[in-house]
Amino acid sequence: MRIVCIGGGPAGLYFAISMKRRDPAHAITVIDRDPPGSTYGWGVVYWDDLLDILYRNDPDSAQAVRAGSVLWREQAIHVGDERTAYFPGYGFSMGRAALLDVLSRRAVELGVDVRYGREVHDLSGFDDADLILASDGANSRVRQLDDHRFGTSVTLGENRYIWLGTDKVFTRFTFAFEHTPAGWIWFHAYPSIAGRISTCIVECQPQTWHGLGFDSPDTAANMSVLESIFTRVLDGHSLISKSRGENARWSCFPEVANKSWYHDNVVLLGDAAHTTHFTIGSGTRLAIIDAIVLAQSLYEHGEIADALEDYDAQRRAAMRPIQAAARTSMTWFERADRYLDRDAVQFAYAMAVRHGLQMPWRYQMHLLMQIPAARRSRRVVDSGRRWWRAARRGELAMGRH
Repeated sequence: MRIVCIGGGPAGLYFAISMKRRDPAHAITVIDRDPPGSTYGWGVVYWDDLLDILYRNDPDSAQAVRAGSVLWREQAIHVGDERTAYFPGYGFSMGRAALLDVLSRRAVELGVDVRYGREVHDLSGFDDADLILASDGANSRVRQLDDHRFGTSVTLGENRYIWLGTDKVFTRFTFAFEHTPAGWIWFHAYPSIAGRISTCIVECQPQTWHGLGFDSPDTAANMSVLESIFTRVLDGHSLISKSRGENARWSCFPEVANKSWYHDNVVLLGDAAHTTHFTIGSGTRLAIIDAIVLAQSLYEHGEIADALEDYDAQRRAAMRPIQAAARTSMTWFERADRYLDRDAVQFAYAMAVRHGLQMPWRYQMHLLMQIPAARRSRRVVDSGRRWWRAARRGELAMGRH
């Protein structure tokens, strides 16, 4: 089968890897409009469940992803000068550029033709392709060529956000909420490059954004204001706007949905098919699952049309509750000021249960996790669970070779 993936992000690259793993005879080309080694964004965050999936599907690239990732423990929630609240648990994060480097090298190793620096304006040059993947992101050009066929809808969130880096090295997933004369503003931060760089996503309501003057195009002034607002949690460290030589821009989050994920021999993958708000941290995970399900459907069905129908049915059904949860999360943060008159512990609990009602014991556990000794005990339990899962998926055995 001749396959063209337009877009060299995690979705397109991991699909190519997954297809080659199932049948090396496929002729697969991945086209990326950017030059090698350049990428938008800073870091991605994920949890053990994604590592389980990666190790089952392609242990070699999974091992490289894990080796390039940072382990973080707990989540810290700072609310102004109030005491800090904590959520237990752990997760992993990795620089987006490093992730794409791992996936592109693995794809090339398996025989995928990865081409960089090529813009695709239409599909006229791909008449000989059996299958064309639109894996070119939320603003997919391929999807826009025929968006009425896919039934595309794009709904913008109210809040403004900007994706930044910082040379402050966070060891926890950290939320910091600060009050200003224009209103509340906050960031979500996590490590991206071990010992060097963290990702820092700043978010605020539109009136705060206007009131602080962030509608000005003066990037240096904007960064200076943000550094001043968050100086306590950043410990005086700098925020970094430039990624790939371009300054980050304030945006409203686009919720992308499609009534169909395929038309003829063109199929949507990853953010081109769906987006989920960054407050649930699932974008990369969902793109990779899309890639695996599509590859498996093509492997199991003799006809491409049958495979695409199966993929569409599986993934759109799976995405409905996830997008609903992401929408709830986005809306909660758009109204976060309603809860920010509470102390840090009470506010953190409101944030933790924003998806719906919880059992009464959940609140008692939240209070318990604010006690240092209880958190230390939970970290010991989490370490044991992490090592058990690593051993179960073969991660520890592979690491010895």
